[in-house]
Amino acid sequence: MNFDSNTQQRADLASSASEKLETQTAENQFLTPEMEAELVEEREFSRARTRGFITKADGEYALVSAEVAKGSSDKENYWTVGQLITVKVGTNRVVGLACDVRTLKESWVHDDVNRIEVKIELVGEIIAGRNGTPDRFSSGISNYPQMGCVAHRIRSSDLAVIYENSGESVVKVGELTQDSSVDAKIDVDKLLSRHFAVVGTTGVGKSTSVTLLMRKVIAARKDVRILMLDPHNEFSTAFRDHSVVVDSSNLLLPFWLFKLDEFAEVVFRGQEGFDSELELLRDLIPVAKEQYRADSEKKGGGLVRKQGKSNLTADMPIPYRLPDLLKAIDDRLGLLEGKAEKPHLRSLQYRLESISSDPRFRFMFDPGPGGDIMESIISKIFRVPMENKPICVLEMSGLPTEVVNSVVSVLSRLAFEIAINSDGGIQTLVVCEEAHRYIPADSSAGFWPTRQAIARIAKEGRKYGVYLSIITQRPGELDPTILSQCNTLFAMRLGNQRDQEIIRGAVTNGAKSTISFLSSIANRECIAFGEALNTPMRMTFETMRAEDLPGAHIYERQAQVKEGLEVSLSSVMRRMRQEDRKAGSQETYAGGEENASQMQEITKAKAPGLQPGDEINSILNAAYSPNNGSLNPQASAQGSTPPPTRKPTEPVPQQSDAAKERRAGVNNLIKSLRSG
Repeated sequence: MNFDSNTQQRADLASSASEKLETQTAENQFLTPEMEAELVEEREFSRARTRGFITKADGEYALVSAEVAKGSSDKENYWTVGQLITVKVGTNRVVGLACDVRTLKESWVHDDVNRIEVKIELVGEIIAGRNGTPDRFSSGISNYPQMGCVAHRIRSSDLAVIYENSGESVVKVGELTQDSSVDAKIDVDKLLSRHFAVVGTTGVGKSTSVTLLMRKVIAARKDVRILMLDPHNEFSTAFRDHSVVVDSSNLLLPFWLFKLDEFAEVVFRGQEGFDSELELLRDLIPVAKEQYRADSEKKGGGLVRKQGKSNLTADMPIPYRLPDLLKAIDDRLGLLEGKAEKPHLRSLQYRLESISSDPRFRFMFDPGPGGDIMESIISKIFRVPMENKPICVLEMSGLPTEVVNSVVSVLSRLAFEIAINSDGGIQTLVVCEEAHRYIPADSSAGFWPTRQAIARIAKEGRKYGVYLSIITQRPGELDPTILSQCNTLFAMRLGNQRDQEIIRGAVTNGAKSTISFLSSIANRECIAFGEALNTPMRMTFETMRAEDLPGAHIYERQAQVKEGLEVSLSSVMRRMRQEDRKAGSQETYAGGEENASQMQEITKAKAPGLQPGDEINSILNAAYSPNNGSLNPQASAQGSTPPPTRKPTEPVPQQSDAAKERRAGVNNLIKSLRSG
């Protein structure tokens, strides 16, 4: 009875204080802060809630003294680390994060009142709205707490004010950990334009969170393409309806598209000490390009330009044939009988012949389409046009380890150059999974052109519409300069102390003490801060359907094996030997009927009882036939068979106006790329 009476009394007091505040505010819009604060305090103490009081404060932290009474429930006494606390300062509410809770004594008395002390980090202030305007949150604090100010656990309405994020490109990605009724939102425009990073140790849901973010990006920004560098082959099932998958079986990235440093990384397998051979390549590659240009002009019926000083360089993305390069080496060998360069030329010749015949490097020396296929490569990998599939997943686990750095360098460089030469019309988000492999903290490690290409995106990309996402489990091993360019960061569980220090140093606005929770937060949970959010938050990512999870095909196969599925060893061996590679002309890279007809002939020529490995052997035999002399190291550059002419009875396929315009645009883009 007494309890009901006290409850009713407090309710009446609260109602009276609220009515008095509303009445006086209506009568006098210029209510003095002192009068308003007095009424707010009267309303505050009329409520039945657990309170604490400020006993110490400085510019960064404050101490709250509170009592935990006998029989109090956990819900009433919400003094827990990681929770937000509000402190009444006049009409405003200063927000703090509880980072340390302790009793004033060394023991806990269960049957008595215990006094505790809560250390809070001051993170901002909720400014009360006036004249019907809503409350708003500011990361700055106008009035710091005085001694005796009332503190209590934050209300849901205040949490909503703190984490309010509105705008056309704002999307929900999860819920606040402290209160699941409050949405965790990010601004996609700011997320992209300022770059972002997702860090976390293995097994905390990092890849799943990245998948969720990518889905949110393509939903909010229809104009953005995504190039995902996937070293573990796990994202192909995560974007079934929104992506194309390029792997070792269908990747086509011809050697002439590589800059000299990138090509040398492949030829010399990342080893140093081959400066003489590198300089020979620098001199001879332009010779091979000139030969290809002359042959192309001759076949096209144009006038062959007079031989003079070449304006081509080894770095220009202009096609040339390997036989022309080998012939240039032979010619130079003939002029250098007994000279010191002869051993280097022989060594270089052997390296080129060896690597071009290595099946692992077939994506560079593909027996499919020859000639200038740059348009087809850009169209497929960089999704021009998108064709409702804005994501390209590049699976790299099947590529030779010594070529991965060069491939990442080429694609990162192309993404930047395409954005520049399209005047920002082709916007691409480059997602670097396991980024510490390509841009390690040790400047002497890794591959310098790769570091340079990614750093260029990080520093200048936002101006032209090429964006960067860094994904890593070891931020301490990542180049700190590039990580510092990622202005939004999602930090998931990290156990390594050095990694935690890297993240702590990246926090720019309040809530630094949240980093201390990094070693113990749950899976799918993260501490997010940066440009895409109004204020740092501890949040939990949304759950995703099992079929949309990265690596779902792996888990599905493992489940099938548990149910008795027998794995085909011959299939495994074919994949290990890369015998399932698809010829380039069968992909959308195809550049002409010559290559398509060659592959049709190869397919028709297969015997009905082929054994494992026979198919790839037939393709290789066709690749090294005279018709494919552009790839055969032993073939003569002048001995290549001209392309077959179209029969008069064959109809010429007509292109739509949109297709013609698109093709013209891509051709202009390629010309711009090569003019530099």
